[in-house]
Amino acid sequence: MNPEMNNWMQLILRWAHVVVGIIWIGHLYFFNWVNGPFQAKLDAATKKTVNPELIPRALFWFRWGAVWTWITGILLGALIYYHGRQVFAGDYQQTQNPWLWLGVVVVLLVVGFVIYNAVMNAVKNVVVASAINIVLFAAAYFFLEFVGKFGGRSLYIHAGVIFGTIMALNVWMVIWPAQQKIIRAVKEGTPPDAALVAKAGLRSRQNTYMSVPLMFSMISNHYPTVFEHAMRDLILAVIIAVGFLVVRLLYGKAAKVPGF
Repeated sequence: MNPEMNNWMQLILRWAHVVVGIIWIGHLYFFNWVNGPFQAKLDAATKKTVNPELIPRALFWFRWGAVWTWITGILLGALIYYHGRQVFAGDYQQTQNPWLWLGVVVVLLVVGFVIYNAVMNAVKNVVVASAINIVLFAAAYFFLEFVGKFGGRSLYIHAGVIFGTIMALNVWMVIWPAQQKIIRAVKEGTPPDAALVAKAGLRSRQNTYMSVPLMFSMISNHYPTVFEHAMRDLILAVIIAVGFLVVRLLYGKAAKVPGF
């Protein structure tokens, strides 16, 4: 590809990725840190009036922001890492087939979400289920590192791709279908299914936890200080843990923010 055309495509895709990402993650934080505490203050009659008008509008931008963030991210990653053969470490750039590994990654993402979803549905203890999925995430990461021979820069980006894919599929496969049923029940003045509310809320919270390390992975490709470090895997693990801790603290803060 012409280098100038490549630069223009990267610029446009990166710009679009950031814009739609702000729309998606901004609404994710609105739902979790603003709307959640707000809903707890509303009585049933007010919810029946407010929510059928407010929530579908917010969910529109939320779910389509998720779709376009994922699409622009995959296209940008394919252009930089696979078309540009930057996905592999050192000498492996010339010996590995980048498009074969793109196919492997897509299959890994699809199968990974199926397994993640099955674990979340089967294991009732949320902490245990989350721990299992973190171990599975680490297994996928090390598979790309030691079998795929991915370089540090692309490993960090693909960690974000894994989080982002789970988050986007959570939106479309769990949260949005559940919210449609919840909104209809509220509009009809009947109590929504408590199990459905809990499931949608849990996946939304998990998306919030994943979003902070996801955003680190998006900017990390500019900083060889971390992805070329001898302890890059440990650094990423610490970043993920710190990100989770920050989100936990912000949940605590959100519950204490007063209205007028």
